[in-house]
Amino acid sequence: MSVVKGSQLQSPSSTPHNAQMQPSDTSLARPEAVPAPDRFIGFREKISQPVLAAFCAGGIAGAVSRTVVSPLERLKILLQVQSAGRDAYKLSVGQALGKMWKEEGWRGFMRGNGTNCIRIVPYSAVQFSSYNFYKRNIFESYPGQELAPFTRLICGGIAGITSVFFTYPLDIVRTRLSIQTASFAELGSKPAHMPGMWATMVQMYRTEGGIAALYRGIVPTVTGVAPYVGLNFMVYESVRKYLTYDGEQNPSASRKLLAGAISGAVAQTFTYPFDVLRRRFQINTMSGMGYQYKGVLDAIRVIVGQEGLRGLYKGIVPNLLKVAPSMASSWLSFEMTRDFLTGLKPEVSPAAL
Repeated sequence: MSVVKGSQLQSPSSTPHNAQMQPSDTSLARPEAVPAPDRFIGFREKISQPVLAAFCAGGIAGAVSRTVVSPLERLKILLQVQSAGRDAYKLSVGQALGKMWKEEGWRGFMRGNGTNCIRIVPYSAVQFSSYNFYKRNIFESYPGQELAPFTRLICGGIAGITSVFFTYPLDIVRTRLSIQTASFAELGSKPAHMPGMWATMVQMYRTEGGIAALYRGIVPTVTGVAPYVGLNFMVYESVRKYLTYDGEQNPSASRKLLAGAISGAVAQTFTYPFDVLRRRFQINTMSGMGYQYKGVLDAIRVIVGQEGLRGLYKGIVPNLLKVAPSMASSWLSFEMTRDFLTGLKPEVSPAAL
């Protein structure tokens, strides 16, 4: 009985103290923990490949850049398709944006942007990834070789042509959606319910000549896109290199934005007449718009004859206002996303070698 009482009177601290004094049983020691295998190592290995990383980053960059400047993009299209003698949008940029807001609200600013993003995501993805592919597999003599400016121009031009062929039907539908709700008197009264992207595409296919209708205007488009994309890549990489100070691997984000803005402005200014021709041909069969061109040369002759050389640069002011933030945000978001994805590549441990 006294033994029991004695054990009850022991202090709580005596038990752990005595336990510490007991010799440890090495046979019960836990084995060293083995890290669990990374279930996503295969995905990380694939997504970090340069071409695939450029594809994903290019798609994100395209969506970001176009959404940022959607109101100016739509205004540019409305100005481009307005032929001589029509003044529905013969206004300053601010007045035209105000007119758009008053008549259609915020939806007017974003009209066609959904289709534009659906188009621009694969377009931009194919453009950036094909540039990376052509650069690595055709133009580089060894991995990481720095290309000459003219070689970048050619490589970018081929990448631009590749992306156009894959996404052109979405581009022509986007143009139709951008103008069908605008207050052009020649188009008549606006219907109560506007057709969407797929309905417009099907209608064009059925009533305007099948597949050929979805690729109407592709010749001036390719003619303009090839030098535009080539100049964009050439100027950006050249300016980016110039803005990279000694001892730096990459320029700061603000300098990347500046390089993107400069490259976009230069490329767009040199190739803008081709963009005007593209828009005109995309709606060449729409009744009431005031022109029926027989070909590229005929279109140039008619536009210059009726509207002067300025007709080939209609809409360039809002376009230049949009191209700087558009290309700046595009290049910055592309590089950030690409660097993140390539950084996911799993490291090979020495034990695995």
